[in-house]
Amino acid sequence: MTRPIDLLRQGRKEELWQMCCGFIDLSLEQFMAIQKRLLLEQIELLKKCEMGRKIMRGAMPATVEEFREQVPLTTYTDYLPELVQEREDVLPAKPAMWVRTSGYPDKYPLKSVPMSEVFCREYEKVAGALPLLASCHGRGDTSQIKEHRKAFYTVGPPKYASGVLAYLAQQAVGYDFLPSNAREMSFEENIKAGFEEALFRGIDTVDGIPSVLVYVGGQIKQQSGKIGIRLLLFHPPALFRVIRGLIKSKWAHRPMLPKDLWTVKAIVGGGTDSAIFKKRVEELWGGKLLEVYVGAEGGVYATQTWDYEGMTFVPNLNFYEFIPAREYFRWLADYSYMPKTVLLDEVEAGENYEIVITNLHGGIMTRYRIGDTIRITSLRGEKLDIDIPQMIFENRVDGLIDISGFGRLTEKVIWQAIENTSIPYADWTARKEIVEDKAVLHIYLELKDNYIVSEKGVAAAVCDQLERLDAKYHWKVYKLWGDMEGMFGLKPLEVTLLPQGAFSSYMAQRQAEGADLGHLKPPHINPSDKVLSLLGAPRVVVEAVPASEAERVPTR
Repeated sequence: MTRPIDLLRQGRKEELWQMCCGFIDLSLEQFMAIQKRLLLEQIELLKKCEMGRKIMRGAMPATVEEFREQVPLTTYTDYLPELVQEREDVLPAKPAMWVRTSGYPDKYPLKSVPMSEVFCREYEKVAGALPLLASCHGRGDTSQIKEHRKAFYTVGPPKYASGVLAYLAQQAVGYDFLPSNAREMSFEENIKAGFEEALFRGIDTVDGIPSVLVYVGGQIKQQSGKIGIRLLLFHPPALFRVIRGLIKSKWAHRPMLPKDLWTVKAIVGGGTDSAIFKKRVEELWGGKLLEVYVGAEGGVYATQTWDYEGMTFVPNLNFYEFIPAREYFRWLADYSYMPKTVLLDEVEAGENYEIVITNLHGGIMTRYRIGDTIRITSLRGEKLDIDIPQMIFENRVDGLIDISGFGRLTEKVIWQAIENTSIPYADWTARKEIVEDKAVLHIYLELKDNYIVSEKGVAAAVCDQLERLDAKYHWKVYKLWGDMEGMFGLKPLEVTLLPQGAFSSYMAQRQAEGADLGHLKPPHINPSDKVLSLLGAPRVVVEAVPASEAERVPTR
């Protein structure tokens, strides 16, 4: 079977574009036809395996409509214990790999998700689309794609979602990772070794979570000031690169940045922090960030194209359903209620939806609630004539903090407000707490760079930014903040400053305890009393929101 790398090596670049990026030229009718055809094939596979029959609760649907009516929505608990035990004998198809991601420490610390060989082949084509879309100047432009392009490795090992995507992109277009032995090293070692190797070989592409790309850019910024010129005297290309970078930075009256050293042709990233760190990534690396919506349970769901605006859904990895906001909130009020879903050709522009996926090609996640909310920005991409609804990632369903039913705040919004204050910080975590019978947003923040500011000063700055965001997004996404001060006589925000090194100490302790990679960092939203204690927060004397309230949302 022909793969993307075969077409690239044979110079058949038009066919390469069509194989990897042809989905953006589908009509909505064609998109839905692919979805339904592949779903019917998947239903037959599910009927024949033990896990499929368990998930479908004995239903034997023959049509897409029967599948949506008879098969219940699922969360990861429905797949226990088989998936955490990585049992292959109960699945629709033999896995080519198991992908891991974090779960719930007190329930299932780690989630494992199988990917069949056929799924991986299809996923490889989608992975190949990302460098094409990130480096092209228009439809069909493949001029920047060549084998052995050098990619700075800033993602996790191949057993995690980001590592799987990087591995498949490498297989699709023949990346050379920097450092060359990236998979054998720790993250910090990768950054240091990759930087040194990149001085000699250059960098063509950077992939990763945007906050990590900002961190890596900052590390490179620090390392660039420690470059020993004498060591480069016998390596003219590296010496020239550094001298050119120094000239650029001096001319701009600032420290040397990654963009001074390298001309990066493609930057790809995704995650809840994309909107927040997008500009900083571009300032550091000197190129546009192509946002991708990706997850361990289903690979790539959607991607931006070369206009860097809304994301376009990918048709061939998962079947999509969408729970409208009104259905979600009806379910939230009555957990026995089964939310109704709509398909992609039934969504409405400007509306928010919880996304539901069914893996295709022998996967097992079936009518699976990922736990994400997306917003449909338009029913088609008019600018690039893409006839598929456009979307943006909104937030985790379980990352919603409801302040007295009046202001709903997401991780993304809180993060953006903190960023917009320009107060230097190492990290943060936040939760809803009850103070004198009133709900407050309590942010626990670690400052950095020896910055001096009072807790009240931080609270005032964050509150101001939340009000600005409310004015910007008022009723478009959520009523973010509202006039809480006028209604309750209270600005529902408190800040506690954590001791220096709180987050690094937490991660070191979790690592010493043998915690999985996905659980080294504390959650940004709704940390437990234990997490706050490990971070060195003062003893909590207010009433936190009961954990059971947060657990009623779909279990990841």
